[in-house]
Amino acid sequence: MQLLKNLTIAGKLRAAFGLLAGLLVLLALFGYRQVHQVQMDSSEISHNWLPSVRYASALNGDLSEFRIGVLLRVNASTPEQISAAESAMSHAQDELKKDASQYEKLISSAEERKLYEQFTAQWNSYQALAKEALATAAAGNADEARKQLGGGARQAFEGARSSAEKIVALNVKGADDAALDADEVYKSALTGLAIVSVLALVAAAMMATALIRGITAPLSLAVQAADRVASGDLSQAIHSDSQDETGQLLSALSRMQTSLMGTVSDVRDGAESVATASAQIAQGNADLSSRTEEQASSLEETSATMEELNATVRQNADNAAQANQLAQSAAQVARDGGQVVGEVVETMRGIEGSSKRISDIISVIDGIAFQTNILALNAAVEAARAGEQGRGFAVVASEVRNLAQRSADAAKEIKSLINDSVERVQTGTQLVDRAGQTIQDIVGSVQRLADIVGEISSASREQSSGISQVGEAVTQLDRATQQNAALVEESAAASESLRNQAQGLLNAVASFKLSAQGAHKAALAPSRKPIKSTHQAASHAAKPAAAKKPASTQTSKPAPAAAPRAPAPAPAPAPADDGGWDTF
Repeated sequence: MQLLKNLTIAGKLRAAFGLLAGLLVLLALFGYRQVHQVQMDSSEISHNWLPSVRYASALNGDLSEFRIGVLLRVNASTPEQISAAESAMSHAQDELKKDASQYEKLISSAEERKLYEQFTAQWNSYQALAKEALATAAAGNADEARKQLGGGARQAFEGARSSAEKIVALNVKGADDAALDADEVYKSALTGLAIVSVLALVAAAMMATALIRGITAPLSLAVQAADRVASGDLSQAIHSDSQDETGQLLSALSRMQTSLMGTVSDVRDGAESVATASAQIAQGNADLSSRTEEQASSLEETSATMEELNATVRQNADNAAQANQLAQSAAQVARDGGQVVGEVVETMRGIEGSSKRISDIISVIDGIAFQTNILALNAAVEAARAGEQGRGFAVVASEVRNLAQRSADAAKEIKSLINDSVERVQTGTQLVDRAGQTIQDIVGSVQRLADIVGEISSASREQSSGISQVGEAVTQLDRATQQNAALVEESAAASESLRNQAQGLLNAVASFKLSAQGAHKAALAPSRKPIKSTHQAASHAAKPAAAKKPASTQTSKPAPAAAPRAPAPAPAPAPADDGGWDTF
C-alpha cells in the first residue's frame, strides 16, 4: 500500500490502464478466435453446402426437362412439334452439363463423389436408351418408342433422379451439421466472453477503488485546509505522508499557510491608514453633494422652461401656410382625377357591352357552321346512295364539310378570345371603380393634412422665447459644473494618499500567487465601505430626476488626476479608486 502512496498519479493511472488494456487484449484475442471459427462454419455453408444443394436440385430439374422433351418428341406429329421438342431436349442437355460442371467443383467427400458417379452413370444410360427410342420414333414407330421409354429407360431415369435427390439430402445434412457447429461455437464464445468480462470488471473495480482512495483522500485534506484558510483559521497545521502530486499539494498548502500568517498582521496595519484616507474622500463627497443640489435646482428651472416650450410648439402653424395652400390645390387635382376615372368607368362598361354583342354574333356563326356541317353530311350520304354518279358531288360535300368544320373551330377560338376580353374588361372596370374610391379617400386625407399644417403654423411663433430661457438655465448649470470640477480635484488629491496606502498593502501581499479577481477584492475590501456611504448621501441629495444626467457628466473630469496611478506595480488599487467615482 505504501508503494501506491509513493507512486505519482501518472504512474498509478498507467498501471491501471495497462492492466485494463491487457484484459481487453485477452478479451479481443478470445473473441477473435471464436468469431473466426464461426466465420469458417458460415463460409463452408455459404460457399460449399448451399451451392451444392442448388446445383444438385438444378440437375434433378434438368433431368426432368430432358425426359419431358423426349416424351414430346416421341408424341410429336407435326414438324413444329418435333422442332420444339428437339429444342427443349438440347436446352435441357446444355443446362445439365453446365450444372454438373459447377457441382463437380464443390464435391467435398468420398460419399458425395460416389453418389455423383452413380448419377452420371445412370444419366448416360438414360441418354443412350432415350436416343434409341428417339430413333425408333423418327422411323415412324411411335408406339414401339413409347414402350422403350417405359422399360429400361424409365428405370435409368428413376435411378438418376434418386441419385440427384440423395446428393441434395447429403448436402442439406452437411449444411445442418455446419450450422450446429457454428451454434456450439457461438454458445462457448458467449460463456468465455462472460467469464473474461466479469474478471475484467472485478479487476477494474479493484483498481478504481485503489486509485480513488489514493487520490481523493489527500485531495479531501487539501480542500479542508483551503476551507480553513478561506474562513480565516490559520492555527491548524497541514500534514502529508505521501510523495505523489497530492502530497506535494498538501506541502505547498502548508507553506502557503505559514506565509499567510505573517502577512495578515501587515494587512491589518495598512487597513487603518486606508480608513483615514477614505474619511477624507467622504468629506469631499459631502461637498460635492451640495453642489449637486444646486444643479438639481437649475434643472428644475430648465424643466419648467421646456414645458412652456412644449406648449408653444402645439401652436406651430404660421410657417405652414404655403403648405396648406398646396394641400388645397392637391385636393382639387384629386377631385378632378375622380371625375376622369368616372368617365373611364363608363367607357369600360361600353366596351363590355360591345364585347358581349360580338360574343353573341360569334355564337350565331358557330350555329351556322354546325348546320352547314350537318347539310354536308346529308349530302355525302345522298352521294353515297347515288353510287358512281354521285362521286363528284360527294367530293364537293366533303370539302364543304371541312370548310364548315374549320369555320366552327375558328368561331370557337374567337368566342374564347372575346370571353377572355370580356373578363378582362370587367376586371378593369372593377379596378377603375376602386381607383375612384381611392382618389376620394386621398381628397379627404389632403384636406385633413391642410388643417393639421395650419395648426402647426400657429404654434411655431413662440419657440424662440422658450429657447432663450433654456439657454439661461444651461448657463447656470455650467457654473455649477465648474465648481464641481474644482471639488473633484481636491478629492483626487485625497485619493492619491489613499493610493499610496493601498500600494503598501499590495507590497505586503506581493508574495502570494492569487487570481486577478481575488487580488482585486483583497485590495478593495477595506476602502469600499466609506465610499459607498458617501455615494448614498450624494444620491439622496440629487433626488430630482433632472439632476442625474449633469452629475454623471461631471464625474468624468477627475480622470487626469487619477492617471498617474497607472505605473504602480500591481494594478488592483487603481480600479478601487476610480471605481468609486465612476459609480458616483
